[in-house]
Amino acid sequence: MRIIAGELRGRRLVAPRGWKVRPTSDRVREAIFSALGEVTGARVLDLYCGTGALAIEALSRGAADAVLVDRDTRPALGNVERLGLGDRVELVRSDIPRWLAGHPEGPEAPRFDLVFVDAPYRLAERVGQELDTHLPRLLAEGGRAIVESGARRPLRVESLDRLRRRRYGAADVSFYGEAS
Repeated sequence: MRIIAGELRGRRLVAPRGWKVRPTSDRVREAIFSALGEVTGARVLDLYCGTGALAIEALSRGAADAVLVDRDTRPALGNVERLGLGDRVELVRSDIPRWLAGHPEGPEAPRFDLVFVDAPYRLAERVGQELDTHLPRLLAEGGRAIVESGARRPLRVESLDRLRRRRYGAADVSFYGEAS
């Protein structure tokens, strides 16, 4: 697994063997970033970050900073440290629903231009309800949420407009924006 483009292009990402992570494949990451276009200056949130591949790809392409959240941040920490991204990344070790519920609200609350969600496919039904409740308040104006889920049981976020949807083998990738 390698970083596809930007300042870190070609650098390897490590996914420790035996750990319960399913990194987004190079092919799917390339398709996501091709569809996103320019990400320079973006504030990024990566929920269920695993190895951090999506946020790290965004940082390599010029995103300003990233918050990576997962129950176990060790796989992401290894990649962040190896690639020298510590000053641009905040790693948060937390259960995602708990972190979402505790995220501040109001006009001063941090908002993100890009929110990546790559939850374990088996959690799609439970995660969908949490995302419906919390994703709209996390997105900055014009922000987008990119949700990867299993193609057999795709995760749907009803509180946002689906802007694009593609299937890549066993993965379903949907792009969401603010509801009109």
